[in-house]
Amino acid sequence: MREAIGLSNSSMLSIKDLTYSFSDERPIFQKISLDVQPGEFVSVIGASGSGKSTLFKLITGLLEPDVGEIRIGQQDTKRRLGQVGYMPQKDLLLPWRTVLDNVLLPLEVTKEKSQEKIPGVREWLACFGLADYENAYPNELSGGMKQRVAFLRTLVTGRDLLLLDEPFGALDSLTKRNMHSWLLGLWGELRKTVLFITHDLEEAILLSDRIYLLKGNGIQEIKVSLPRPRSSELIYQSDFMAMRKELEWLIQHER
Repeated sequence: MREAIGLSNSSMLSIKDLTYSFSDERPIFQKISLDVQPGEFVSVIGASGSGKSTLFKLITGLLEPDVGEIRIGQQDTKRRLGQVGYMPQKDLLLPWRTVLDNVLLPLEVTKEKSQEKIPGVREWLACFGLADYENAYPNELSGGMKQRVAFLRTLVTGRDLLLLDEPFGALDSLTKRNMHSWLLGLWGELRKTVLFITHDLEEAILLSDRIYLLKGNGIQEIKVSLPRPRSSELIYQSDFMAMRKELEWLIQHER
């Protein structure tokens, strides 16, 4: 455990003294601050209704804070739309578009020359184990394959900061375990900065450098000191189990 680190001029994401509420209701957040450095994998956990998805909407610019500052890199706090790659829990693949066409969608939205990007996208499809499925439709894919397509579509945005909102929450435990191994290997190669929402404590510990726990209308930071590279076998080790027990206690006593 450690105290929250100070905001840095080189941060990929800096949030300072954030307060937000819906209408005249009690604030969901009140003067919370967090910081994410380039190349970090940071998870956000908390009970249902603690505001995790709302926090993501604030970061993306879909919502504006009542008070406080949100800064992505050196971007002005009011110019956040389109500055991050965002992947929600549901894959949101368009059923009438093939895998390749779904992946190319962000380029079409930004009016980039998507046809010129196809060779590079095909290379990524091969890396993701999807080379034989570029002409398949979403209903022909497994749950894990759909999530890989959705993640590739997020990468195609070209953003260095990726917000992943419970991307594996709907998967069965075995598929989720395979996705953890896949994501750990991929993140190690890409060195993208990831902010990751999850209800799964094992998932948070296995994947993350740090974890932020939303509690009440505040926030607490937990350092994950387990060495990298990591594998799914880590969940059986005593240090891992001790950290899970600590997180469970913090969540149970969060209010």
